[in-house]
Amino acid sequence: MCPTPEELGARNRRLAHEGVSAAEKLLVERYGLSDAGEGFELLKAASQQSNVKLHTLADAVLRVPAPDHGAEVWFPGRRRYSPPRLPGLMLEPGSCGSQGAVLKAALHRVLSITQTPMGNVQLRDGSRLHLARHTGLNRYFTDFFAFVEGPTTLCAQAAAERRQVTVRDVARADVFDEASRYAILQTGSRAAHSVPLTTGRGTVVGMVSSHHERPLTGFSTAQLQALQQTGTDVGRWLSWHWNTVVLDALERLHATATRPPH
Repeated sequence: MCPTPEELGARNRRLAHEGVSAAEKLLVERYGLSDAGEGFELLKAASQQSNVKLHTLADAVLRVPAPDHGAEVWFPGRRRYSPPRLPGLMLEPGSCGSQGAVLKAALHRVLSITQTPMGNVQLRDGSRLHLARHTGLNRYFTDFFAFVEGPTTLCAQAAAERRQVTVRDVARADVFDEASRYAILQTGSRAAHSVPLTTGRGTVVGMVSSHHERPLTGFSTAQLQALQQTGTDVGRWLSWHWNTVVLDALERLHATATRPPH
């Protein structure tokens, strides 16, 4: 059965809360905080000051090895790098360090290549893909695919296989379960193409997918090469963002948590 909008809303709230709640508990234990509320305030302050999404920062708290006990800094001796170039993306001057601006430009680039107004960007969030950007897709679709965990979607297949995957006809493709198929068809998409965002080491850190109102016959070699280059460029930028901006936010959080009381 296909989940109702109410069921999807409840699921998304639960999944969004899980990571933040786990990070709050870890911070209480690590820094001897009074309660989870104090852990949340730490996360929120560092998130706002660093322009990093709260759920991204919570995921980093859970995934990154803890600082040494009593250390003043979390990452001593960490080397810093400038953001990698994104030659194929149309970015406003001064926005090359903004994840939101880069994801917006990446989606625009992919949809320009594939010639469709519908698409979305997902980022790796622990073991899930989390919807980060979308255009031309309705509320049921974006709620249904807000979090992707199972293998019965195009984006999950492309991520697992670390390659571009085309579904020429959503109605007939074996990759989808019926709930996923319905969520795609009801938004007006009859075909889709997913491009993995990969780091220099080939790790998939996200996905960009285009959706098409008619079944596809495929893409040209030039189109596939341009999509591949976009996936590589954006994946490397996201790796830089994690290792620079997100780790800076963790460092800021650690400094706040260990600051002597006035």
